[in-house]
Amino acid sequence: MRDSLPEIKTIGLIVILLVAGVGGCRDSSSTSGRSSLSTKPAPGDSAQHEHRVGTHGGLIVPIDGAHYHVEAILTGGGKLRLLTLGANEAHVQEVASQTLTAYVRSRDDLNSRQVVLSSEPQEGDAPGTTSAFIGRLPDGLAERALVVVVPSIRIAGQRLRFGFEMEPESQDAMPKKVADEEERKLYMTPGGKYTEADVEANGRVTASTKFAGFHAAHDPHPTPGSRVCPITDTRANPKCSWIVGGKTYQFCCPPCVDEFVRRAKEDPGSIREPEDYVAPSGAKP
Repeated sequence: MRDSLPEIKTIGLIVILLVAGVGGCRDSSSTSGRSSLSTKPAPGDSAQHEHRVGTHGGLIVPIDGAHYHVEAILTGGGKLRLLTLGANEAHVQEVASQTLTAYVRSRDDLNSRQVVLSSEPQEGDAPGTTSAFIGRLPDGLAERALVVVVPSIRIAGQRLRFGFEMEPESQDAMPKKVADEEERKLYMTPGGKYTEADVEANGRVTASTKFAGFHAAHDPHPTPGSRVCPITDTRANPKCSWIVGGKTYQFCCPPCVDEFVRRAKEDPGSIREPEDYVAPSGAKP
């Protein structure tokens, strides 16, 4: 896996496109009772767009008319991390190593504070390039609703800018993304109901590797009798499935697979049969 992520604090992100030329992303229906994602239009643009959650639990932010993207992530310890992506968000976009300056303010404050985002090359990045940046937010801002502006990033010989808003998630949050070493240990080590045969059946890979580029759509209103995620009770996606105890379970997103495998190992008695995870008859259609 390319990223070495610290513990990620799941957040609801609201992107605001701040300058002309930053926009043009595709519509999505990714909404959840647990995580609210929406966008505000750029000045003069009346069209509303929704933005998807990225592979690492951050939000996909388009740059330069969606020719490029970043995934914005708020990590443990009050750090802001940006992963650079191509027009296809499943593709990593290397950029020249550089130091970014972000201007960050609380949404209810007009005074911005500078945050330096340093290059953090990932495994596989070519010499002199990076596909990740990281910086620490000023004290007191990590738990606030924030407005973030990055006025300049050099990509493919162009100087581009982008902005977004970050809003802390409610207490009823989605599971946290598991960091690299912990993730490998979680998936490659059998225990409880998670067997060595399951490790092999799942391809001896982690969920974030298998589902790289997967876009979650957290639908809180599954139709009665339809499969739901064992972790969130939102509509399950058959494209996000994992084998545990020789049986196939469906989930809404990769972090939920992390949580379910952990439960299968640490509390196997809590794991029910796959067909038990369905929306009740009283669920809203």
